[in-house]
Amino acid sequence: MSPLAPQNADTIIEITEVALTQLKMLRDEEPEKERLGLRLEVIATPGEEFKYDLSFEIVTQAAFTDEVRTIDGLKVIIPLQTFEHINGATLDYSERQGLIIRNPNKPPMANIEGLVRDDELSANIEAVIAADVNPALASHGGFVTFVGHDGEGVAYLTMGGGCHGCSMSKMTMLEGVQTTLVEQVEGVLKVRDITDHTTGANPYYS
Repeated sequence: MSPLAPQNADTIIEITEVALTQLKMLRDEEPEKERLGLRLEVIATPGEEFKYDLSFEIVTQAAFTDEVRTIDGLKVIIPLQTFEHINGATLDYSERQGLIIRNPNKPPMANIEGLVRDDELSANIEAVIAADVNPALASHGGFVTFVGHDGEGVAYLTMGGGCHGCSMSKMTMLEGVQTTLVEQVEGVLKVRDITDHTTGANPYYS
């Protein structure tokens, strides 16, 4: 891993030296480079994995509620609503993957009225997902997240990573995840995928 660049003590996100170099090169190609900062926004849709929007914008046009930090000569603009989702993350760069954000935070849970997720059945479902379902999906870069159950045998899940936006995701859900949960968790009769798959452009990284 690249060494971390010098940071302010209260920096929200760490940026490695190699990522800083790439970002400065990109910034310096812009006509108003002296006025630009990197805007880093997290789109947090309940029940889905984070999406990141990185762009250069004129620092003086940042919203009043945006936070502007300077990291080794690079201005970083962080919208207020992004703070809780990006705090403690690291922005890195590799030649193979480009800019990478390693984020310890988790997206908010999807909230569907009437679903239960704090009882014994929920605990059993989550245990099987953690022990059997997600390890199997990990080979495809995917995972599922338990949202809740309706008390009538239907478990509601979202799919992320390689499963999100993939044309095979529905088949994976019905033939793999559902079969595993129905066989291993008494009280589960079927599963329902509530992911918005229209937002997944890349079958492995959306």
